[in-house]
Amino acid sequence: MSLTNFIKSIQNIMRGDSGINGDAQRIEQLTWILFLKIYDTKEDDWELYDDDYQSIIPDNLRWRNWAVDDKSGSALTGDDLLQFVNDELFPALKNLPITHETPKKKSVVREVFDEVNQYMKNGVLLRQVVNVVDEIKFDTAKEKNFFGDIYETILKSLQSAGNAGEFYTPRAVTDFIVERIAPNFNETVADFACGTGGFLTSTLNYLARKENISAEQRDFYSNRAVFGIEKKPLPYLLAITNMLIHDIDTPNIFHANSLERRITEYTDAEKFPVIVMNPPYGGTELPIIRNNFPADLRGNETADLFIALILYRLQFNGRAAVIVPDGFLFGTDGAKIELKKRLLNQFNLHTIIRLPQSVFSPYTSITTNILFFDQTRKTDKIWFYRVDMPEGYKHFSKTKPMLLEHFANCVDWWNNRREIQDADAETFKAKAFTVAEIVNREYDLDLCGYPSTDEEILSPAETIKNFQEHRAALNHKINSRLEKISALLEVRQCLLND
Repeated sequence: MSLTNFIKSIQNIMRGDSGINGDAQRIEQLTWILFLKIYDTKEDDWELYDDDYQSIIPDNLRWRNWAVDDKSGSALTGDDLLQFVNDELFPALKNLPITHETPKKKSVVREVFDEVNQYMKNGVLLRQVVNVVDEIKFDTAKEKNFFGDIYETILKSLQSAGNAGEFYTPRAVTDFIVERIAPNFNETVADFACGTGGFLTSTLNYLARKENISAEQRDFYSNRAVFGIEKKPLPYLLAITNMLIHDIDTPNIFHANSLERRITEYTDAEKFPVIVMNPPYGGTELPIIRNNFPADLRGNETADLFIALILYRLQFNGRAAVIVPDGFLFGTDGAKIELKKRLLNQFNLHTIIRLPQSVFSPYTSITTNILFFDQTRKTDKIWFYRVDMPEGYKHFSKTKPMLLEHFANCVDWWNNRREIQDADAETFKAKAFTVAEIVNREYDLDLCGYPSTDEEILSPAETIKNFQEHRAALNHKINSRLEKISALLEVRQCLLND
């Protein structure tokens, strides 16, 4: 079955069920079914290599013993299937007995079902969905790739599933970042708001492309290459399943809020050599969460708190890349200014890549940027590079997303950095600025930006947010200038009095 036919078949079946209301529920329904199918296939491998392997799932609840239809007429369907799933399967998986000694690859079953839901109300339609999923056997490289394609389609669908869109970062962006970061086999890559695992899978794909991988490196790939934390249940389930697809038998992904602990308490052993993130932005956290941060870093926006977290969890000599909205570059509130000061004085913020507007469309039209920095020395200068919209594109969309090839010119520039002046000879596409120049700009990093040639249509909320941020930045500059003028007048008056 082709990818298009698979997705269309699932959609057509679920549209006939009165329990499914919208894309988000359809995705959650399909994902727990896919998880159980994939987990059952992984258990086949574990049983093959471990004669003593015992499944944490009771025998009658394993996929092979209730989901597989052998066409004999004995497979559960209709009301019987609904009763089994609602009254036996889900309650049992949500209450599987686990302890601190339970291996992660077993405890993960209960973890992913803790908050997942079963929405379908028609047992005949549920049987049809299960049968379509079971047709994919997942025992050849081609079929594994097919599952990967299914997953990519599901993740893209999240963009139009309401707030779920915040969990998906376009593959081209995650691949570009990971390739610039270039992780090695002895470096665990962390993402503290990993969503569906996009950065982590880009990392695994990057490592898997390396040649002549040793047994030690393969072990590192399977057990320690990536680390993730995700707060919300649906993306957590997606991330775990994503790891299983990529042959990570013991996913180091945890269902938690990364901001719930005092960041000053992290030890060196809890820091990472590589951190890559697209933290949620635009949201706010409760005061009890913000109190986990030093007073000068208690920003109102969630993205600011995650940037602070990265600064405290990056190893000495480690490197990081984080996606931030434009508001962070020109923001003037206390936390943003303090974060930028620390990036300049305690870290080496060496590169800022300006991304085109609509990269995250249709979820948001807010323009974003990638900060690349490491903890090797203080910042000397910051290179800025603007990735322009590809020729023939007015904007990106779900059907015309940003592709890795659209970064080609940026990759060439990355390896051979130079100033690039715009055609009008007044602005720059790429340019380096010293720390002194940034300080003179009062830590405004809004440089090498996009010319305002076309009118950008934002939602009312985004329009208000952008206006407030720009107004705050302008007010800060005006107040700063007035303070300097007042100080000069006071000095002049003193001289006159003398």
